[in-house]
Amino acid sequence: MRFRQVSALFGAAPSSLRVLAAVLGLLPGALMATAPAEHTLPSEHNLKDLFYGEAMFQAYQHNYFDAIVELDTELEQYHHLDEPERDPFTAHLGQAEFGVGDLELSYRMHREAGRAIEAVLKGDVPQPVRNEAAYRLAKIQYHKQQPRNALHALEMIHGRVPERVRPQEQFLRAQVYMELGRFAEAVAILDDLKGDKSLDGFVEYNLGIALLKSGEEERGVVELTALGKRSSSDAAQQALYDKTNLLLGYYLMDAGQLELARPYFDRVHLEGPFSNRALLGAGWVEARAGRYDRALVPWKMLQARQGTNEAVQEAMLAVPYAYGKLDVHSTAAINYGRALDAFGREIDTLNSSIKSIREGKFLEALRRKEADQVQNWVVALRQLPGAPETHYLLDLMASNDYQEFLRNYHDLNDLYERNESWLDSLKSYENLIDLRRAYYEPLLPDLDHKFRQLDARIKVRIEQRDKFAARIDQMLVSRRPEYLAKAEEQRALLSLKQMHAQLTPASSDSTRQRIARLAGVLNWRLATEYDQRLTDAYKHLQELNKEIEALQAVYQSYVRSRQAATQSYVGYNETIHRLRAQLQNTQGRLKTLMARQGNMLETLAVNELDRRRAQLESYQIKARFALADSYDRANELQEQREDQRKIEKHKASEGEPLPQDNPPELEAPDSQEGGEQ
Repeated sequence: MRFRQVSALFGAAPSSLRVLAAVLGLLPGALMATAPAEHTLPSEHNLKDLFYGEAMFQAYQHNYFDAIVELDTELEQYHHLDEPERDPFTAHLGQAEFGVGDLELSYRMHREAGRAIEAVLKGDVPQPVRNEAAYRLAKIQYHKQQPRNALHALEMIHGRVPERVRPQEQFLRAQVYMELGRFAEAVAILDDLKGDKSLDGFVEYNLGIALLKSGEEERGVVELTALGKRSSSDAAQQALYDKTNLLLGYYLMDAGQLELARPYFDRVHLEGPFSNRALLGAGWVEARAGRYDRALVPWKMLQARQGTNEAVQEAMLAVPYAYGKLDVHSTAAINYGRALDAFGREIDTLNSSIKSIREGKFLEALRRKEADQVQNWVVALRQLPGAPETHYLLDLMASNDYQEFLRNYHDLNDLYERNESWLDSLKSYENLIDLRRAYYEPLLPDLDHKFRQLDARIKVRIEQRDKFAARIDQMLVSRRPEYLAKAEEQRALLSLKQMHAQLTPASSDSTRQRIARLAGVLNWRLATEYDQRLTDAYKHLQELNKEIEALQAVYQSYVRSRQAATQSYVGYNETIHRLRAQLQNTQGRLKTLMARQGNMLETLAVNELDRRRAQLESYQIKARFALADSYDRANELQEQREDQRKIEKHKASEGEPLPQDNPPELEAPDSQEGGEQ
């Protein structure tokens, strides 16, 4: 039986040190559209070892650290077994050794995973396994933004690649080619991958990008258009389709093909993550075409949304801009005024957020356990109690780089809390050991006294048995009836011998005859009963052996019990002290790493908020000038209108006919759109 809880406690700490060495050297992959990750895990029908299944359960739950610790513990125990081939873990040994590197890669321990996989490449393994190791090494290099090293690893692949990773290997190769600017080669690979269900959508997206980059714009647009026309109930898949339509919309708008661009913006779902940018783009398509009244439709929808979004803030200026182009300057001035008020509020919010972040509240919110328990925790973070305002950080926090920093910080914090828990566990073990010592030590002196008595009894019985057995062995060779005499018979023989020795020449013959007759009777009895007595003596010897065996069993039981009692509290102090020192040293390193990582997160967040604040301040300046210009234009139109009325009044007083056509209503475009009065 393997004592897994104790071994996990005392065997997991080194793994945490191994994680620390790798966790800050991680670089995210610059993927245009990343395919889902795959693991070398067995199906439930092929599972032979429950402990290995426990590790795989943790992996499927994305608890990669727990899975790595489980597998490390299993592998270490397995290699110290006397007969490892009898362990059911043998059926998963190859998967476990290879899977540790795979899980380390999932945990973003790129250096550790790279060393493990390079060891596989250098070992004597079948070519398919070598090919899979080369693919995973290339994946590590690609994630570290080293496409040339990734291509070198891919060029090590020869022959057959395991079918379960072949599509991912080809997809990775295409992405590496795209990073290196070899778009034509990427197009050839992606064309072959079309139709693979595991990469559905990702292949088409990257193929369209590669075609656009390689100069085949028409075919690229066709490919991306077909992808953008799809729909899915899965939010992530639909987001990919929306992203495709948004990309094509801006691509065609920048190319001046305004009529072709508008349908792509219309296909983006209004509730999706790209809806704000799509509404903004749809408005600019109409504005560039000179149809400002139609541009107001998407822009006013966008204007009513969350005021911290960049697209919404741009729409706050775009709406009055469109009204100005329509000569509805009074409404434009009103909207510019509202934009100024909104920008002022948001700048105050940004100042508060920056102050909150610098006070450490942002990192405090990131460390909260609620963040791990809430889906889309980045969005929900702003609703946590005492959390700083993070609306402006959503785009930053959703980026690949920032997500890597966040995960690293969370992992460091998780390791820190685990170590704290392990340190508390060590205290619990010390308390348990003290309780056992306090219980057993008072009992041991009395037990030792009884043990010495038992030991003396065993020694006496063994001496008797040995002496008895020696006599029986001697009687089997030559008859010795006197050895089988009973106690009273031995006393009688001894008395007769003493009486015979006391006889003198003066002793009577009758006395001599009587002594001789008694001695003869005893010898006759011993001689006639010799065989039966020898048989009984052998039986008694066997009974004595059984008694000695019973005493020895009690003796061994005592020895085992005493050893178990003493071993339950003796010999652990050194191990506990060593582990405590190791964990405390790790905690110091974790604090340093968390401080560095946290400072990086705070710096990036503050820089992003500073950028947004500077942008809003720039918007404020533009809005003020535009507001003043709108008032001037509105006053100018009002003066022109008053002059026109005076002229009409003068003509009416002189009897001149008034013009038949009424002047146009100033607010007509706004009233058509249901705008402000």
